[in-house]
Amino acid sequence: MVTVAILFALAAHLVEIGLWALALQVCGEFHHFASALYHCAMNYASLGYGDVVMSPSWRLRGSLETVSGMLLFGVSTAMIFTAIHWVVQPAPRDH
Repeated sequence: MVTVAILFALAAHLVEIGLWALALQVCGEFHHFASALYHCAMNYASLGYGDVVMSPSWRLRGSLETVSGMLLFGVSTAMIFTAIHWVVQPAPRDH
């Protein structure tokens, strides 16, 4: 159950990173999806290496992506802890 929750959270994060990258590519900020995906993964995870940067008019969007990532990492953590609690919770006893 816990493994399923972790895999579900990972898949959801990867989908969101991909959607952010696709949006940037469609808007013309990046010409190659791989560059957009790399940049979005760095922003989303708040690593921010800085080796791929956006143009000045798009930089605020990068901050918004980081905020989104941090909020969703919090949701994922809560979901995983709920799964752990569900697994280790003792079964109710009949009296």
